[in-house]
Amino acid sequence: MALQAHLDATVERAITDRRIVGSVTLVARDGKVVYRRAAGHFDREAGVPMREDAIFRLASVTKPIVAATALAMIERGLLGLDDDVSGHLPYFRPRLTDGREARIAIRHLLSHTSGLSYDYAADPLIDTGLGKTDMDFEETFARVARLPLSFEPGTAWQYGISIDVLGAVIARIHGSSLADAVRHHVTGPLEMADTGFAVTDRARLAPPYADGPPGLRRMGDSDPVINSDGDETVFSPSRIFNPRAFQSGGAGMVGSPDDLLRFLEALRSGGGAILRPETVAIATSNQIGDLPREEKDAGQRFGFLGAVLDDPAAASSPQARGTFNWGGIYGHSWFVDPQNGLIMVSMTNTPVEGCLGLYPKQVRNAVYERA
Repeated sequence: MALQAHLDATVERAITDRRIVGSVTLVARDGKVVYRRAAGHFDREAGVPMREDAIFRLASVTKPIVAATALAMIERGLLGLDDDVSGHLPYFRPRLTDGREARIAIRHLLSHTSGLSYDYAADPLIDTGLGKTDMDFEETFARVARLPLSFEPGTAWQYGISIDVLGAVIARIHGSSLADAVRHHVTGPLEMADTGFAVTDRARLAPPYADGPPGLRRMGDSDPVINSDGDETVFSPSRIFNPRAFQSGGAGMVGSPDDLLRFLEALRSGGGAILRPETVAIATSNQIGDLPREEKDAGQRFGFLGAVLDDPAAASSPQARGTFNWGGIYGHSWFVDPQNGLIMVSMTNTPVEGCLGLYPKQVRNAVYERA
């Protein structure tokens, strides 16, 4: 009963304070759903309340699904962790700032230690998964390869388009599209019917609302949204309907809360129908050693599927050590706490508060509060 009260109050406060427009929150303990709530508006202007079966643009929630696809292919001998990426993508031969060609391995892409970033201001035609583009994998990543890497692969950690490049590798090996590969290895076996690179039911696709400035406005296309740190992200909600845009392994999927819960439960329980337990154990453990992360990421390391909590005290987190987590800038966050048997899925229609604001931490803390 305490869980229900704490989470209800947290969600309702965020809606009342106009920090989010609508949300779907799921919590499962030991494989059983113990909290489920759709709150606020699905479509504010039409007065439509949020629906439990809403479909959301996933943004970076795409990453662990595509990473799991790569891991499933590695298990089958189709791909290797130490494979040279350029061996699969001959057009992708990035260089360091001194002009030397760099060797990026698949493990560097999975762990975001590749030297690839999200900052490609030097070439405005490069799309990083959220904006408008008509370019395919080769057109996009050949342009990326002309710009220097941020560092030699394996020597630092930086969040960026690594999983987008991984998606191109997966598509090349699978012999068709990234969507087909993901369906074959992950979403199909787990019956994640609403998760993919196309929308199964447009009536259930949640309209996104930008949270600033000037605040909680229905998002347009090619819409620049500025977060509290002054960083700008340009969103193109119509991208999901453009068949010419490359299928972004880092940000391009849509999906539902129940589908995401099904995927995370498969990981929590040892891989389910998609991965072996030993693969999940590796993927959800620290894969970056003691490489520095940003100050705001204190206590967190990184695996192959998301961040890994190494020091709960340093992270000011109530979660157990070994909890793995991530989110998506379209307004989502999730975590799996294996020690406590807990999974939390929080999906909102409000970038960026639902992912990078106070809301995800408040929801997380409410899950652990006691009466």
